[in-house]
Amino acid sequence: MSFVEQPVVALFLSLTLGYLIGKIRIGPVQIGGVCGTLFVALAIGQLGVTLSPDLKNVAFALFIYALGFTAGPQFFNNIRGGLRYGILSFVEVATVLALVAVAVLLFRLDPGTASGLFAGSATESAVLGTASDAIGRLPLPAAEIARLQANMATAYSVTYLFGLVAIVVFTTQIGPLLLRINLREEAATLARQLGAEDDGAKENGVPEIVSRTFRAGPVAGGTVGAFENSVNGVVTIEQVGRGSGFVKATPDMQLEAEDVVLVIGRRRSVIAIAERLGAEVPMPAGDNVPLVERQVVLVRREVSGLRIRDLRRLASDEQRRGVFISHVRRLGQGIPALPGTVLEQGDILTLYGSEEAITRAAPELGHLLPTTSATDFVMLGLGVVAGLLLGEVAIQVGALNLTLGTGGGALVSGLVFGWLHMHRPQLGGIPPQAAEFMKDFGLATFIAAVGLSVGPDAIALLKQYGLVLPVLSILVSALPGLASLYIGRYLLKIEAPILLGAIAGQHCSTPSISALVSLAGNSTPVIGYTVTYAISNVLLPLMGPVVVGMVGMIG
Repeated sequence: MSFVEQPVVALFLSLTLGYLIGKIRIGPVQIGGVCGTLFVALAIGQLGVTLSPDLKNVAFALFIYALGFTAGPQFFNNIRGGLRYGILSFVEVATVLALVAVAVLLFRLDPGTASGLFAGSATESAVLGTASDAIGRLPLPAAEIARLQANMATAYSVTYLFGLVAIVVFTTQIGPLLLRINLREEAATLARQLGAEDDGAKENGVPEIVSRTFRAGPVAGGTVGAFENSVNGVVTIEQVGRGSGFVKATPDMQLEAEDVVLVIGRRRSVIAIAERLGAEVPMPAGDNVPLVERQVVLVRREVSGLRIRDLRRLASDEQRRGVFISHVRRLGQGIPALPGTVLEQGDILTLYGSEEAITRAAPELGHLLPTTSATDFVMLGLGVVAGLLLGEVAIQVGALNLTLGTGGGALVSGLVFGWLHMHRPQLGGIPPQAAEFMKDFGLATFIAAVGLSVGPDAIALLKQYGLVLPVLSILVSALPGLASLYIGRYLLKIEAPILLGAIAGQHCSTPSISALVSLAGNSTPVIGYTVTYAISNVLLPLMGPVVVGMVGMIG
């Protein structure tokens, strides 16, 4: 076994087998690679293999900084104006803290076990890093700190699995049952209210934005601008075929009966206005207008909070001509780009149209994202160092020594640098794929290091608590969702699909939102998920030191 006992081999073997185990799916539940990595690392750790604490700290710093960087744009906006959904994240934090406090009183949990219960039941792995750092700062012997950190990892490994199953079952089965709804029907109704196309079009793969050519026919004699205004700008005449070729259409161009007009717009809108034009004709080969897609980050505050349809109505005739929003990405999740979809600051909008139209419209929304795929290591290094320095700041409140620690400092720094990058995309860039790798590899490496360091202490904790931890994890996972279900439905009046998505987000549960979207038949639950996910992904990790301090006060 000497080969396996080499630290580098043990790390990558944990990642390999862990992510392989994480692919196993039982119904809607898939434990994921991070939890699978911890299981394998716990097993290999019985051989006495450990990783350098420095590697563990570097991995966690990269993960938590990237987490803050990607969440920054939406986090600040949601804290300021998205509390209709975001308040559920505060319900999650308060309820989980209260339940863990009760568990500490009843079962005399130590700081490590309580932190692991909090992290596993809330399915938020980042809590392990901030709590581990807080435990390491306790005035205790090194052996006792190692035991508490081992208890934290073991408790997390047990409670995560049961907490994950509990929240997936709650959001997909129990929640709709308590609300007395058919989730698929509710989601379809909500999508239609937002302006969705018919389901058959989606199933057949018909594109949302289309271009078709017609004879001018009945609109001959009028101008291009007059026709577009008569249909409220929902379509654009991009080119006009006259004589031997096509020319670019302008608002003041007068149409003739034999002209061929190239119309661009949403599929439903183009179909609706077809009866106002002449016969549809094929586009001559070689005359297709070059249409492109460009991504722009939504920055302008006065645009945030508007629906897509309202955005088009407020834009001038020239600004909206020939450009359409085809996709919206929020926190890496695609949300429905429907006329009724509300846009938020930090959204990544995919604009579809001619190069000229996109260049004209983009500054009215925010900044075009640079096409470079390189990571700005200058700003990355500066951001991580700033976070580590911030984590060293301590405030004495009575008997408590409050500090953000390494994890909390890097998280706050990532939030700030991510927000700055939204306003200045040319600075501090981390491509989405690179940020995802930093999060995935950083967290998996940190989890593997934690699991390998546990050793025989895991068996002792399991013998001590037996079935107590699994039962606690189910309660601590499901009860916050239950509280949010009734608060969201009867006090906040949130639509059921969005509410269930928000509950999955407050729990930071990607398997839950995946199962919800599959069950709903469309992506409307993601609208609520992105708001609470952004807030909970920041609040929950910051609670690691709070849990450790709370246990000390109770004890």
